[in-house]
Amino acid sequence: MYILLWNKYKPVLIKLMRDAANGPQEYQFISHEFRDLNPKERGGHAFKLEAYKRRAQNDIKMTVVAQDLMEILLKSNTAYELMEEAMYEFTMNKEFKLTVTRHEVEAPEENTEDVQAEAVLPETEVASEVTEKEEENA
Repeated sequence: MYILLWNKYKPVLIKLMRDAANGPQEYQFISHEFRDLNPKERGGHAFKLEAYKRRAQNDIKMTVVAQDLMEILLKSNTAYELMEEAMYEFTMNKEFKLTVTRHEVEAPEENTEDVQAEAVLPETEVASEVTEKEEENA
């Protein structure tokens, strides 16, 4: 239902996503663009979409506006690449102001078991290893 509208604004959405690296970005839509598409919408057009990787991170099943936005984002190579790097939060309020915020996602920690294992060795084992190496060098 909202696919054509989101597709019309795709360049704006991409720019907002890119600029969100410097802080939240806002865009004011004209209310009639949404209301004309679905004048009987009872729940309003406000929504929140958290997009990361290839899917929404929050439940958007009841929000057609957000579902259609996600579909357009997935069809854009640029938006797709940006969503691979970070999570984007798209929030539209009752006044049709869209806010796009970029959230960095922490990478999983590297395996540090080997480093920790060395640190746990008793001093006597460390001392014996040092002594053995000194004897080999002598």
